[in-house]
Amino acid sequence: QVQLVESGGGLVQAGGSLRLSCAASERTFSTYTMGWFRQAPGKEREFVSSISWSGSTTSYVDSVKGRFTISRDNAKSTVYLQMNTLKPDDTAVYYCAAKSGAIVVDPQRYDYWGQGTQVTVSS
Repeated sequence: QVQLVESGGGLVQAGGSLRLSCAASERTFSTYTMGWFRQAPGKEREFVSSISWSGSTTSYVDSVKGRFTISRDNAKSTVYLQMNTLKPDDTAVYYCAAKSGAIVVDPQRYDYWGQGTQVTVSS
């Protein structure tokens, strides 16, 4: 059982930056594909970004390309999401998730989830 704990959310003005972190309890963290998802009020959970176990492959939803960067430190069992040039539309609860195997965008394919961290971008 992998436990995931997100941190780093908060309130920021449009154009600002935040870095989210997700710490995993599992020593085999380095074998998992990690993903970030977000859910705004009244909307479905949306894929944001994902990174392969080695860090060599990443994927982003079009709306964050060029603004967000996913990375991981397997020695620290932590995955990060650097968010720059934030927009009000980025406001949501952000979740990290873990799965075995290849990167996918479908949240139902992820096995483990954190509790989420709120990101609010004011205009």
